[in-house]
Amino acid sequence: MPGIWKKITFSLASLVNIVSVALIVVAVSTEKWVTGKILCKTGVDLVNASEAELDKFKGDIYFGLFQGGKTKKCGLGSRTTKIYIFPRLVNKLNGGLHMIIILFLFTAIGFALVSLAFCIYNARKIPYQSIKGPLGIYLWNFFAGLFGIFGTVCFIAAVRHHHLTERVANFKEDIFQLVVLAEEYDFSFWLCVAGTATNGANFIVVAMSKIHFPKIQTKKPEEPTVTADDLLY
Repeated sequence: MPGIWKKITFSLASLVNIVSVALIVVAVSTEKWVTGKILCKTGVDLVNASEAELDKFKGDIYFGLFQGGKTKKCGLGSRTTKIYIFPRLVNKLNGGLHMIIILFLFTAIGFALVSLAFCIYNARKIPYQSIKGPLGIYLWNFFAGLFGIFGTVCFIAAVRHHHLTERVANFKEDIFQLVVLAEEYDFSFWLCVAGTATNGANFIVVAMSKIHFPKIQTKKPEEPTVTADDLLY
């Protein structure tokens, strides 16, 4: 059986893995990866709107990996539309890249779950093979963090280089053209970043299991010795 300190550190590592999985799952399932401001360019051009009138044509957009929403203003009041990435919109995006992002993140979740299983095993038993011990936990956390980074970087590339927000905003817009004025990564994206970073933090937690504390030794009281001379008296 592992010692008390190893049980504590591997139990803490298990908790860190649970947090990592929860953060990425919540990030994938929520809709605020990107939020932004959009302008109805067609409406502005039709009425030749002045600078002061532009606010009447500014709307909002937000979306995640699976769905989102937008509010556009094209001179006819606000109109809110729900956005679904699948099954049609993904064909208008860089579909291969979008699927790779999702695949990377689910792979990161899978490796984090494997690491969780190894942490629980090490908290209960002493492994006979090194791959089942801290070395294996390092390996699975490394892969979980690596695929999390891949997914995050690919999403940034989709936003910056493939104009993801603009493509999402203009889906099914046959009459009006929408222009992205501003965009920023929102809490869902940062949850994914935090979940990926948590895998790196687990390296430190598992390394703490190698710390050996000095054992407290209690000094035994000396027993009186009885000699032959003492017996004579």
